[in-house]
Amino acid sequence: MIHDVVLFVLLAGSACGCLFMLVAIAVLPSFLPRETPHLVAHPAVTILKPLHGDEPGLFDNLASFCRQDYTGAIQIVFGVARADDPAIAVAEGLREAFPGVAIELVVDGRVAGSNPKVANLINMSGRIAHDVVVIADSDIRVSTDYLKRIANALETSAAAVTVPYYGISTGSVWSGLSRLMVDGHFLPGVLVSVRLKLSQPCMGSTIALRRDALVAIGGFEAVKDTLADDYEIGALLARHGRPVAVLPFAVGHVCDEATFGRLWRHELRWALTVRTIDPAGYVGWSATHAFPLGLAALLLGGGWLAASLTFAALACRSLLIFAIERGYGLPPHPYWLIPGRDLLSFAVFLAGFAARDVNWRGHRYMLKPEGTLISDRRPPPP
Repeated sequence: MIHDVVLFVLLAGSACGCLFMLVAIAVLPSFLPRETPHLVAHPAVTILKPLHGDEPGLFDNLASFCRQDYTGAIQIVFGVARADDPAIAVAEGLREAFPGVAIELVVDGRVAGSNPKVANLINMSGRIAHDVVVIADSDIRVSTDYLKRIANALETSAAAVTVPYYGISTGSVWSGLSRLMVDGHFLPGVLVSVRLKLSQPCMGSTIALRRDALVAIGGFEAVKDTLADDYEIGALLARHGRPVAVLPFAVGHVCDEATFGRLWRHELRWALTVRTIDPAGYVGWSATHAFPLGLAALLLGGGWLAASLTFAALACRSLLIFAIERGYGLPPHPYWLIPGRDLLSFAVFLAGFAARDVNWRGHRYMLKPEGTLISDRRPPPP
């Protein structure tokens, strides 16, 4: 009896996962880039970029924000916590390469709260010179019409905006696996949840708002101790009557994982973040793992139905990734890695139930149930 119930759950979950991927393919067109808007006014913009180390592709990532087809004033503020941070040399190189861009560098080691990225943003916030504020992570790469699209949304329809992202591989197999997770799992999940109104995400790839909105939510100090700082900013904006809109285009996220350990820790931190934000939704996320569930059913004697669902799961994942490639004009993915990628995603999902601490940029933190970070003095794994 127990065997039959488990088998039924696995088969049903695999079927739901296939359906989820087909829904993601169906909603994808509504999130693809439209014609670049024509702006009557180009409001002045301050871009905040917290930095930590000279990560792969950093110069190209940051340079993409300097190459904007935008006539309004642009101020870019880079922030680091240490005077010996290698990212400083990259920022100085950008000043030389783009002398017409107002680039400022903040070197400040003060730590307000337990979230190091937010502490950096707090230290940078005193340099904000313009009304429109854009926060974007250092691993993000954008097109030349990025600011036009954001400014258009803020001027015409939205109080605050965020932008989904696709993966950019650095060439290693671990980076390729990370890119497959972003494009085959994360991005479809965002698109489906937004279209079905299951959630209203706010992502570190881009958060754009007006300075008065940032002041209204209490500034970055309001999220100084949280792991999911981007989500919490979105939640605070919504509570103040300024919900965050997801714009119909995407930016690039450089997947710089060079080892399996870095890949595992990064994805486990992401899973723990999701579980903390939405525990019920995290449990429901199990149904998106169609291939592992179908394979488990096949090993339990599910016969032709389990075999069919296992094959269908791989076919749906491949079709979904192909649709994202075509829609966003991306280079091909390593399709041969899809079975291993799906099994790895399921392993991360299961580990996310037990995880209680995170490794973040060389520091270990304990996570309290409400999502607050506490610094853990134990040395991080290599």
